[in-house]
Amino acid sequence: MLRFTDEHEWLRLDGDVATIGITTHAAEQLGDLVFVELPKVGATLTKGEAAAVVESVKAASDVYAPLSGQVTEVNEAAVADPASVGADPQGAGWLYRLKLDDVAAMDSLMDEAAYAEFAK
Repeated sequence: MLRFTDEHEWLRLDGDVATIGITTHAAEQLGDLVFVELPKVGATLTKGEAAAVVESVKAASDVYAPLSGQVTEVNEAAVADPASVGADPQGAGWLYRLKLDDVAAMDSLMDEAAYAEFAK
């Protein structure tokens, strides 16, 4: 299941763990990424809280926790090579994984069709 937020994050659910990153639309708006800061493994995030930072030559942008939960993994490759996030934001450029407090909360987020309409 793939879902999107109005802050341009995407989530892919696998059991009760969501992989989270920025959308292709967000990556295109930011341009060439030069810095990525991710949350610490074990951190507890609350929906809407700033969880990560992506910085391009144009601007720095917070990445917000789309749902509440605990960080189980971060993509160290994204930190080592920020350009990889921009090159494949919804694939290898994922940012972190979050064990969700409430899996049913995924239903409150946009599906692909709704996000495509929103991002126009």
